[in-house]
Parts: sequence; C-alpha cells; structure tokens
Amino acid sequence: MKQQRTLQCLISSFVCILLFCVSVNAQNDSIISTPNDSIKVKLKYGLRVGGDIGKLIRSFVDDEYSGFEISADYRLKKRLYIAGEIGIEEKNTVNEYLDITSKGSYIKGGIDYNMYQNWLNMDNMIYSGFRIGASSFSHDLNSFNVYSTNQYWGEQFSSVEKQEFSGLTALWVEIILGIKVELFNNLYLGLNAQLKILASETVPDNFENVYIPGFNKTYDSSGIGTGYSYTLSYRIPLFKK
Repeated sequence: MKQQRTLQCLISSFVCILLFCVSVNAQNDSIISTPNDSIKVKLKYGLRVGGDIGKLIRSFVDDEYSGFEISADYRLKKRLYIAGEIGIEEKNTVNEYLDITSKGSYIKGGIDYNMYQNWLNMDNMIYSGFRIGASSFSHDLNSFNVYSTNQYWGEQFSSVEKQEFSGLTALWVEIILGIKVELFNNLYLGLNAQLKILASETVPDNFENVYIPGFNKTYDSSGIGTGYSYTLSYRIPLFKK
C-alpha cells in the first residue's frame, strides 16, 4: 500500500510539473517579440567643388580689385574633410605715399572638421579647420612719395616712374571657422572667416609688401592677416557608406 501511495504521489507531482511547463510555454508564445532596431544611415562621399562668389561680386563693384577662387573638399571620415583652394588676385593699393598694384596666384591646402551633429537626412556643417598657404606674386610700383621730416624747407621727393618687382613669394598658415548649408540636394552655400599668420615672405627693396594675393592686407608688417569667403559649391556624389 505504501508503495502504491508513493507511486500515486510521484505521478501526481509529474502531472503538476507538466501542466506548469505547458502553461508557461503558452504564455511565452503569446508575448509579441520586438525586432531589434536595424536602421542604417548611409553618408554621402564625393568631391565638392565650388567658387568664392564674394570675390566675384567684389570684382564687379570694386574698380581696384579683381579676383577668382576655386575651392574643393573631400570627405575622409564622418566628420573629417580634406580641403583646399586655388585662386588669383589683383589689388591696387593707393594712399598718400604709394600707388602700387599687387597681382599673383596662390594655393592653400589643409583639413576641415565638422563640429555639428546632423539630424537624420541632413548634411550641414559648422566646422573649424586650418590651411597652409603659398603665394607667388609681383608688385608694380606706379608712383610714390618719400616722406621727409624737414617738410618746411625741403621739397618732397616723388616719382611717377613705374617699377616692377617680380618673383616674390609668401608662406603662411591660417585658422578657419565656417558653416556650410545644403540648399538643395548636393548644392551648398558656405561662409567662413580666416585668421592668417605669415611664416615667411620675400620683401622688395626699399618698401614692404602691402598686399599679398591669398593672404590679403599685411597690416604694417604685423604678420597677421584676415579674410573671409562666401562659397557656392556642388558635391559630385561618388558613393555612400
């Protein structure tokens, strides 16, 4: 009898366990599983080429200036771009002592880093960067006056004989802060400000460089220059990743 009761107890316990397992399994089957988020954002990679529309506008409205600049960048990583500019400038500087025309070409190269976190499907930039710039230029000294401390008794020396100083060069570095906004698909409008530090320059005889193409005004040999640009550019899409 005892063995029979023990067997009945074991059977009852097994049935209870079996019913519990079936119940738990049924509850698990009724829970709706949530799929993992598998959205992938693909970034556009390509060559972005444009021009400085600010220099073009200034060339039309300023009779003493003409210039043109082409800019380009290429995305290396999500936030990192390799960038550069190439251009030509001609600037006539006139003051009470000098009438001089500076003209030449320049090239700049460096990197830009996008500090802006874009929303989904946005591709704008708030960026900082740096450039290394080099310029080859010449000066045409159209006329000049020699300042004399003895202005009452002595005559002021002046010359209107044109002199040319060619083969001049300059090298500088610059820090850039700017923005680029995507107006339409792959079309961008940009604005940046530049702080330039002159590293080396070829100085003409008897006077100093007053304007260096690409570097701009020299501010009385301080070695510091400034600049800005308004750019309109188009990115040639190559691939996404």
